[in-house]
Amino acid sequence: MTASYPALRLRRTRAFDWSRRLHAENVLTPADLIWPLFVTEGQGVEEPIASLPGVSRWSLDGIVARAREAADLGIPCLALFPNTPSHLRTDDGREALNPDNLMCRAIRAIKEAVPQIGVLTDVALDPYTTHGHDGLVDAAGYVVNDSTADALVEQALTQARAGSDVIAPSDMMDGRIGLIRSALEAEGFHNVQIMAYAAKYASAFYGPFRDAVNTRGLLKGDKRTYQMDHANAEEASREVALDLAEGADSVMVKPGLPYLDIIRRVKDEFRVPTFAYQVSGEYAMIETAVAAGAADRDAMVLETLMAFKRAGCSGVLTYHAAHAARLLNA
Repeated sequence: MTASYPALRLRRTRAFDWSRRLHAENVLTPADLIWPLFVTEGQGVEEPIASLPGVSRWSLDGIVARAREAADLGIPCLALFPNTPSHLRTDDGREALNPDNLMCRAIRAIKEAVPQIGVLTDVALDPYTTHGHDGLVDAAGYVVNDSTADALVEQALTQARAGSDVIAPSDMMDGRIGLIRSALEAEGFHNVQIMAYAAKYASAFYGPFRDAVNTRGLLKGDKRTYQMDHANAEEASREVALDLAEGADSVMVKPGLPYLDIIRRVKDEFRVPTFAYQVSGEYAMIETAVAAGAADRDAMVLETLMAFKRAGCSGVLTYHAAHAARLLNA
């Protein structure tokens, strides 16, 4: 055989496991994961969510148990979302401002029991409103920006007072990051972070989440007047630039896998901590494929999470966090 092969064979470094690990360009660890959890009222309550197989709503004692589990697995942060009782939902979402609401009680319970774990809290009115929108609506059903932003500031302060480590506004109102940052500084919450849902798209992938917080069927109209059009990429850069200028410590792209191009663009343009939310519809697709015998859960979970790291993510919010951490720790 003639020596016609190239001097460099790229397969050489792939030949053995030790070499593949040595040459890996990206590494995934439990420290890259944020675990979203759903909180509900009661004691000893676990409510499985049918459209999110393997995910449940937990009462406060269950949430504390999940916090201990996360700490043991090396997961650094939890993201909390409340299932507000229907009798506490109003047009103005005022339960969001109640210092003893479900979210605040969950924050306090976690920080008392597992103080070393980070708590990230959602700032938006949709879990608290009768109409399912993230903000206040006028007579025509339009979500009004400025009065909503004022309410979000109070919601953020309420959560910070309860012990939240990371305020995560998911509402997509203009200007709310600057207002929240100023309010946090004024009250002395200098080390409370803001992770801005900077590029949150009006997506078809959110359906199971709405089941989890019991807003499916409540929504009047849609969210396209404030969440982003999935046709747009340059607009995402403008949104990120605004949130960073207003004081965001990190930014998020949501959903995840359908928007890897946006994640890469944000990371390349801004060089800031960039997170992705692998949303409920993405999780459900994996679980449905596994149930149908069409996929290996372990391999698919790790491959999709590595895709986020490869695209430039500092971390990922994923319902597979605990499962992935166990695999990575094995």
